[in-house]
Amino acid sequence: MTGQPVGGAAVKASPVTRSETRLLVPALMFIALVVAAVASLGTPLITSVATSFHVSLGSAQWTLTVVLLSGAVATPVLGRLGAGPHRRATILATLAVVVAGSALTVLPLPFAWLLAGRAAQGVGLGLTALMMGVARDHLPEERSAAVIALISVVSIIGAGVGYPLAALLAQFGGLRAAYGLGLVVTAAALLTAWRSIPQAPQGRSAHVDVTGAVVLAAALLLVLFLAGERNLWSRHLAVAAGLAVLALVLLCVWAVIELRSTTPLVDVRAVRHPAVAGANLAMFVGGIGMYLLLTLITRYAQTPHGAGYGFGLTTFVAGLVLIPFSVLGFAAGKLTPRVRTRIADPLLLAGSAVVVGGGFALFAAARSDLAELFAAMGVLGFGVGGFSAAMPGVILAVTPKGQTSSAMSFNYVVRSVGYSLGSAIGGLILAAGTGPGHLYPDDSAYTTAALVGIGAMAITTLASLALARRRSSQTNP
Repeated sequence: MTGQPVGGAAVKASPVTRSETRLLVPALMFIALVVAAVASLGTPLITSVATSFHVSLGSAQWTLTVVLLSGAVATPVLGRLGAGPHRRATILATLAVVVAGSALTVLPLPFAWLLAGRAAQGVGLGLTALMMGVARDHLPEERSAAVIALISVVSIIGAGVGYPLAALLAQFGGLRAAYGLGLVVTAAALLTAWRSIPQAPQGRSAHVDVTGAVVLAAALLLVLFLAGERNLWSRHLAVAAGLAVLALVLLCVWAVIELRSTTPLVDVRAVRHPAVAGANLAMFVGGIGMYLLLTLITRYAQTPHGAGYGFGLTTFVAGLVLIPFSVLGFAAGKLTPRVRTRIADPLLLAGSAVVVGGGFALFAAARSDLAELFAAMGVLGFGVGGFSAAMPGVILAVTPKGQTSSAMSFNYVVRSVGYSLGSAIGGLILAAGTGPGHLYPDDSAYTTAALVGIGAMAITTLASLALARRRSSQTNP
C-alpha cells in the first residue's frame, strides 16, 4: 500500500547481527505459539473443571471467558507499553505474570485461585502484538513482513496445538497434569524471551491511559459476559438488552476519552483511517464466522450417535480434528508472503474469506463422514491462515513503526470480541434448534448455523473488496 503512516515519526531501530536474527525469529514464533496454546487450554477442560471443583458448567466456562477478558483488556495496555522504550521489560514482566498464573492452575488451591491463574495466563495474549513490533523494528523490511504474517497465523493455530495436548494429558494424568503443560511451556517462553528479545529503539515514550483502560475493561466485561450467558438472552431478554445498551454506552464513553486524551490507550483517530477501520470491520465479522465454524465442527464431532448424527468422539479424539486446521493454517501463513508480492493484501483477505465460506458450505452439505469434518476443518484452517497472514499488512501499511504494537493490539481486541460473539451465536442457534425435552439440537440447526456463517463471510469478503478498491483508486488516480 502506498499510503503514508498515520502520524508519528520514524525511529531508527537498533541493529541486530545475522546470528541474533536467526535466534530472534524462532523465539518470536515460539512465544506467540505458547501464549495462544496456553489460552486455549481451558476449552477441552471445562467438564473436568466442573467435576473436579464441584461447580456448574456455567461457572467452569469462566476458566475460558476470564482468559478472553483479561487478554482483551491487557492487549491495548501492553500495546501502548510496547510502543515505549521499556518493551523488553514489559515482555519479560508479562511472561512472569503468565508463569505465576500457570503455577496457580497447577497448585491444589480452591476454584477462585484457578480463575485467578487463568486470568493471569490470559494477559499473555497481549504479547502477540509486541512480538510483531519487535519483528518490525529489528528485522529487514522484506523479512519482517513475512515474520509478522506468521506470528499472526501462529497466534490462531496455537489453539489447534493446545487443545489435543491438553485433552490427552487430562485423560491420562488428570486436570492438574493438563495445566502443568502450561507451566512448563510458559517457563520455557520466559527463558526464551530473556535470552533473545532485544531492547527497543531509543527515542520513544509511552504513557498508559488508566481511565481509558478501566472504562474499556468494564465495557469488554459486559460484552464477554453477554456473549457467554446464553440463558440470560432466552430467559431475561430485557435484562440482557439493557446490559448490551450499557456496554455500547461505555464503548462510546471510552472513544470520547481516547479522543480527548493526549496519551490515548488506542489512537482512535488512527483507527478511523479507512484502511484500518475497514480491516478491523473485516476482522470483527470474519472472526465471528471463523470461530462459529470451529465451534460447530468440534461440537458436532463430540455429539453421540444417539442424537441421530455426530460421531461420539472423546475430547482427545475430537481435538485431533483440529490438526488439519493447524497444519493447513500454517501452510497458508507460509504461502501468503510469497503471494502478496503479486496480490494486494485486501484481495488476499477477500480470497481467504471466500475460502472460509467454502468451509461452511462443505460442512452444511457433507458431514455424514468423519473425513468430511477433517476436510471442512482443513479448509477453515487454510482460510483462517491466509486471512490472519494478510491482515497485518493492511493495517501496518498506514502505521508508523513506533505504533506497530498499539495498532495491532486494537485489531486483536476486535478479534477476541468477534470470536466470543461467534461462539455465542453458534450456541444460540443450536439452542433454538433443540426441541423440548431433547438434550441435543436437531441436525438441521447445524445447517442453519452454517448458513449464518456463510452470510458473515460474505460481509467480510465485501468489506475486504472495498479496501481493495480504495487501494486501487489511490495507486491509479
